[in-house]
Amino acid sequence: MSAASTGGASRDGYGAALLEMIGDDNVVVLEADLGKSTKSCLFRNEKPSHTFSLGIAEQNMMLVAAGMATSGYVPFASTFAIFTERGFEQVRNGIARPNIVVHICGSHGGIHTGTDGSSAQSIEDLAIYRTLPNMTVIHPSDDISTKALTLSLRHHKYPSYMRTARNKVRRTYSEESAKQLEIGKGHVHRTGSDIAIIACGVMLNEAIDAAQILSKEGIEATVVDMHTIKPLDNNLINKMAIECGAIVTAEDHSIIGGLGGAVAECVVSMNPVPIERIGVQDRFGESGGSDELLQLLGMKAVDIVTAARRAIERK
Repeated sequence: MSAASTGGASRDGYGAALLEMIGDDNVVVLEADLGKSTKSCLFRNEKPSHTFSLGIAEQNMMLVAAGMATSGYVPFASTFAIFTERGFEQVRNGIARPNIVVHICGSHGGIHTGTDGSSAQSIEDLAIYRTLPNMTVIHPSDDISTKALTLSLRHHKYPSYMRTARNKVRRTYSEESAKQLEIGKGHVHRTGSDIAIIACGVMLNEAIDAAQILSKEGIEATVVDMHTIKPLDNNLINKMAIECGAIVTAEDHSIIGGLGGAVAECVVSMNPVPIERIGVQDRFGESGGSDELLQLLGMKAVDIVTAARRAIERK
C-alpha cells in the first residue's frame, strides 16, 4: 500500500505539472477565463508567451488548441468540467475525430465541488468523453498522482480528457509511489481476496477507509485506483474478478457510463461476477458541503462497506 501524506487537491497537481514543463517550448497552455481556478495560472505567470487566454469561449478554445496541435505544439486546455461540455461538438469533430493530440483538463468535477450546486457539478463528463473514439480519459485522486499523470501526457499519442477536483483530500500517493503510475494501468493500493473495490478520483480515500472497516470484520479487500477510465485496464479487472469473485466500484460521477459502467461492461464480457456500483444514482447534485453531499448521496466509506457485503452475499 502506498504511503499516505498530508492533503492536496488534484487541480494543484495539474498546475504543478504544467509548471514543470515550462522549459519545453512545444508546450502551450490555453485558458477560458478560469486559469486561477484550474491552476494553469501558475504556467501563465512564468511563461505568458506560451499561454493563450480565450475568455469565456470554450468552443473557440478547443479549436484553437486543435490548430496549435497541428502546428507542432502540445496544447493543454483547461476550464471547469461542466464548461468543457459546452465545447463537446468541437472536441468531437475538431479533436477526437481527426485524432489531434490536445489535452483537456476539466476542473471542479463531481458533487465534491460542493456549494456551487448542481448546475456546476459535472456528473456526466467521464461518460461523455469515454464515448469518443481516440480519447483517453483520466481521473486522478490527489495532487501527486495528478502531477505524475499530467506529465505523462506530454508524450501521449492521443487526445485526452483529465478531470480534477477543487477540494483537498488526503494523499494516497508519495512522490516515489506516483512514479509507478502509467496511463491505462490501474494501481493496486491494497490486496485482499474477498472483494475488489475499484475507485477513482476523490472516492479512492473512501475505498481505502472502507477496506479498513471490512478488515476489522474479517473481510479482506483489494483496493484499486482506476485512474484511467479509458483505455480501461481490462486485464487487471479480469484478474480481480477471478481472484476476488465480487467487485464494488466507487466514483464521484453518475454510475451510468462512468467507472461503474465501464467496469460492468468489461466484467460481463470476460468473467461475470457480482458488481455493486457506488456513485451518483441517476440524479443531479445540490448545494452543500463536500462530505455532507457524499453522505446524502450514499457515497461514503460505510456505503461502500454495505455494497461490499451485498456483493459478497451474491457470490
